[in-house]
Amino acid sequence: MFVDQVRIYVKGGDGGNGMVAFRREKYVPKGGPAGGDGGNGADVIFEVEEGLRTLMDFRYKRHFKAQRGEHGMSKGQHGKNAEPLIVKVPPGTVVKDEDTEEVIADLVEHGQRAVIARGGRGGRGNTRFATPANPAPEIAENGEPGEERYITMELKLLADVGLVGFPSVGKSTLLSVVSAAKPKIAEYHFTTINPNLGVVETEDGRSFVMADLPGLIEGAHQGVGLGHQFLRHIERTRVIVHVIDMSGMEGRDPYEDYVAINEELRQYNLRLTERPQIVVANKMDMPEAEENLAVFKEKMKDDVQIFPISALTRQGLRDLLFTIVDLVEATPEFPLHEEEDLSTHRVVYKHQKEAPSFFITRESDGSFVLSGDKIEKLFKMTNFSRDESIRRFSRQLRSMGVDEALRERGAQDGDIIRLMEYEFEFIE
Repeated sequence: MFVDQVRIYVKGGDGGNGMVAFRREKYVPKGGPAGGDGGNGADVIFEVEEGLRTLMDFRYKRHFKAQRGEHGMSKGQHGKNAEPLIVKVPPGTVVKDEDTEEVIADLVEHGQRAVIARGGRGGRGNTRFATPANPAPEIAENGEPGEERYITMELKLLADVGLVGFPSVGKSTLLSVVSAAKPKIAEYHFTTINPNLGVVETEDGRSFVMADLPGLIEGAHQGVGLGHQFLRHIERTRVIVHVIDMSGMEGRDPYEDYVAINEELRQYNLRLTERPQIVVANKMDMPEAEENLAVFKEKMKDDVQIFPISALTRQGLRDLLFTIVDLVEATPEFPLHEEEDLSTHRVVYKHQKEAPSFFITRESDGSFVLSGDKIEKLFKMTNFSRDESIRRFSRQLRSMGVDEALRERGAQDGDIIRLMEYEFEFIE
């Protein structure tokens, strides 16, 4: 089965907890703090493996959680950092954050790596909190939570040339005669339900990769037919080869087919119109094909090269392949995403209002709910088994303005304050 789009969950490893410990040795009075830091959590890293051709493996395993760092130990020993979790992906994989739609990585070359979810740093042990005013602190941090997110992965095939056109115009036949690929060929629509790749070599020893994509029909960009699932694979191609059934066997007008398919490409992604395009008038061995070609050329307004061929009898293939390979070599790769050129303008630093550290909402039972990434992260990194750590957490909330904000919202002595799944009392 060919799978080219999946949704998965990734989570970086949490950092190890710091330790509260003291040096206890004979003849060493007042040895002082000796709690080590926790190790860093592991990153989730995607790595390109050129032997993979599909995202099939991700249909069965959809959750990837990296290991957490080792906890800190006594005698000031640092916990071990966790080894990164390496996930193999096929070349041509685009990784996007599901919530923000931001492209995290575009992985195309064998061995290329990208960090998809970062691990948390290890919590500090009590050695880190020693000061002249407090030489024996009983404070240690818990490890920082690892980054977690849902991502969507799209596979966009790495082909130089993409064959597009209506169903049953002869795309698979053309690929089968110019390369060693063996696509399924039959006399019914949508015979091709998965993209097929073939390496084409010309007589002078040059080569390129050609992709036969499932047939498009009108409305494909909106999800009609099979082709809409595979329009994404055209995005990486340098040259589009538009195959048209010039015999008109199925009662369709060749020029209307040409206009309809180009409109689908434009509606899907306007940048596809920048690609050089070649029109292949196929099935020229059939009756009425010559007459249809003459009418087609009269109607054509675009400056596009037209190659009359017959994939079945191999008529006209030599000139077609030479033209395609020349175009491939002359056409640069098209980046999937616009990359801003910072060298052409100055970088201007502007003051940006800092995002709020917390939010306060009111429940129907009168309780107050605290939320926000910063305050939740602070809560998770606090060790509530130590009184000194709890006092430090209270001071941090006060410095963030939480107490004052609660008073402004009407909080009084004894009111319930919720943070995540925990409850506290507001005490004046």
